[in-house]
Amino acid sequence: MRIAAAVMIVMLVGTTTALNAATDVRYKIESSSTAVAKVPFLGLASKSARFDAISGRVSFTPTNMSTLDINVAIDASKLKAGDGVTLKRLKGKDFFWVEKYPTVTFIGKKLTMKTATTGTVSGDLTARGVTKPVNMAVTFSQAPTLAKGTERFTLSGQTTINRKDFGMTAYSGIVGKNVKITLNAKLVGV
Repeated sequence: MRIAAAVMIVMLVGTTTALNAATDVRYKIESSSTAVAKVPFLGLASKSARFDAISGRVSFTPTNMSTLDINVAIDASKLKAGDGVTLKRLKGKDFFWVEKYPTVTFIGKKLTMKTATTGTVSGDLTARGVTKPVNMAVTFSQAPTLAKGTERFTLSGQTTINRKDFGMTAYSGIVGKNVKITLNAKLVGV
């Protein structure tokens, strides 16, 4: 009797796992998505870098949003800046060093929802070959718990990092250390 009950439990757990996997929704990040990094400059203004070459995917189970999986890749070699001098420096060895590290990645591992459309994604950011944990405040354009995997919507996120943690230590006297990163990802079901 105990063996039959144990077999029944194993079968039910296996069925539940299969049902949960079947309810996952998957999206790709459209190429029109953007990211912006903004840093204080001379204590009076700021400098920004814009990243338009973004790809990746997002998947989650609407009934269990903590299972969120985000994988974002940014081609840093295609970054844009307000002037040629800043652009050259950002792509050079002092900052992104795109010749050696052309890709910046964010891997989101866990989502904690605060409201129907806002939450915090915990994950890892990698730039210049350095990976650090970050928390990104996110806003969905619609409640992800209602997602079917066929609609389009946006995922906006913000986080602040210390650029020095990623080996970008140059120009400390004129460039601030805290960088505000804003991600605007357009998602389409796959």
